[in-house]
Amino acid sequence: MDENTETTALLPKPKQNKPTPLPKLQLGVILFAQISEPTASQSIYPYVNQLVTELDITGGDPRRVGYYAGLIETLFYVTEAMTVLQWSRASDHIGRKPILVIGLFGTALSMFCFGMSRTFWTLVMSRCLTGLLNGNVGVMKSVMGDLTDRSNRAQALAFLPVVWDLGAAAGFFIGGQLAQPHIQFPSLFSGQFWRDYPYLLPSLATAGLVFLSGLVVLLFFKETAPSKTIRNHDDHQDANSPPPDSVVSLGPLPLRHLLTFPIIISVANYIALAFLDISLRSLLPLFFAMPIAIGGLALPPSKIGLILALQSVAIALFQILFFAKLIRRFGERRVMIGGMSMYLFIFAFISIISITARESGLTIIVWALVGCLLSFSVIADMCFGAIFMFLTASAPKNSRGSVNGLGQTLVSVARAIGPALSTSLFSLSAEKNLLRGHAVYAVFFVISVGAVMLATRLPVEVWEE
Repeated sequence: MDENTETTALLPKPKQNKPTPLPKLQLGVILFAQISEPTASQSIYPYVNQLVTELDITGGDPRRVGYYAGLIETLFYVTEAMTVLQWSRASDHIGRKPILVIGLFGTALSMFCFGMSRTFWTLVMSRCLTGLLNGNVGVMKSVMGDLTDRSNRAQALAFLPVVWDLGAAAGFFIGGQLAQPHIQFPSLFSGQFWRDYPYLLPSLATAGLVFLSGLVVLLFFKETAPSKTIRNHDDHQDANSPPPDSVVSLGPLPLRHLLTFPIIISVANYIALAFLDISLRSLLPLFFAMPIAIGGLALPPSKIGLILALQSVAIALFQILFFAKLIRRFGERRVMIGGMSMYLFIFAFISIISITARESGLTIIVWALVGCLLSFSVIADMCFGAIFMFLTASAPKNSRGSVNGLGQTLVSVARAIGPALSTSLFSLSAEKNLLRGHAVYAVFFVISVGAVMLATRLPVEVWEE
């Protein structure tokens, strides 16, 4: 060994755990596109109960509003569940970009149709179209997996729930503040057209945002699917040179080969989380809107939209400031268990708020309890970032689209059941006076216990890819 070799051997080895720099432009484009799904799905929540009432579907009985509002809300996820796996698997073969562009422009069109709808069945068809064309939610998670590795994934995935909640906040704000513009902005929208289509303006605003994100993807997004990027790289090689090993095993795996324990337990927890989350998101606007006499708070759409928008902004800020730090301090499993435990407090607090409002009206105590309730939901939302890390690590690189599509299909089924179940249980509890109108909260408290127990089955450490 010569002097130079010996000196080199004595030098300290460089650290191998330095995070890989994130591709900022690609990441920014996909995060902007991610806004479209929550904006489109959540923008109707502030006014959908009022819309059902105005269409006189319930025959003037406010206790039955939950049945029809829940159906409209759930159809988005029913139709999404029918197609999201096909969209995601297609992205493994033809690339992420074509699927993203189709989904974004299709969602913009469907939101315009929703705003122009004036009968129950046209609302149903418009909402179904939104779900059928919205295959992007699984594809976007696949893109995030393509753009990151184990060293920087926590940093990148922390932004997904943030962007989702910012999109939801935009949807809630748009739906609450732009609904019925002839009433809220009479000097600008006083014509008969806006009286005939009182919910077109929020739908147009939502459609415009989604359309803009589609243009951004079309112009600036570069393909990330492994099958396309490796094939494009291989096109520049000598035609007579043998293909690299990575290309030989490039093809996406059949679905039956993806049913491993890491994938199954990750998807199961994702389903439980999504079910509780969407059930709460559907239940809260109904709870806020219904008369105090039947267990609600009797708030108008503008206040409901503002409360839900502030909640989403608070969730986003909490994610930005604390998610990565909490993951490093406690690990993904503990964050997941702690976040799921919050649903126990959430459903208990809704019942307490309802009882307090009936006895004393909308006092400062009620608003303080509402603030506590929303704080619990802020903590619970951390679960999404944690479970995305488990799910992404469990997926083979060449089958990320399939795994995310499978997970998103099952999650969409859960999200289809959640709104209809929660709002219908609310109406049933009020109609039949089950547990003095609080049976819906007891049912979801029990479901939350099961979800916490399921989260304890996750491993202490995220799997190696």
